[in-house]
Amino acid sequence: MPKRTKKYEESLIEALKDPKEAAAYLNAHLEEAEEKDAEELFLMALRDVAKAYGMTEISERTELGRESLYKALSESGNPKLSTLWILFNAIGLRLMVEPKRKVI
Repeated sequence: MPKRTKKYEESLIEALKDPKEAAAYLNAHLEEAEEKDAEELFLMALRDVAKAYGMTEISERTELGRESLYKALSESGNPKLSTLWILFNAIGLRLMVEPKRKVI
């Protein structure tokens, strides 16, 4: 009998429903993005998190249109800071800045 396994995306989406997992996932992509393709990597990760929470539900919580939300998080998206702020608040996360290293 063949072993049944979940698809990777299904497992990922399920895990990202946990705010701690979502935060770790986004932070990992931000750290990786320091090297190259920062916007693309971060938006991809944010899209995954938004899918986990449900685009329709986020749209209703934020009063952003679903189409606007999809556009902002698309590969060519360029969301405003205010959009990110509203989105993060809707999914129970917050934006933070921390020092990278000691400046001499």
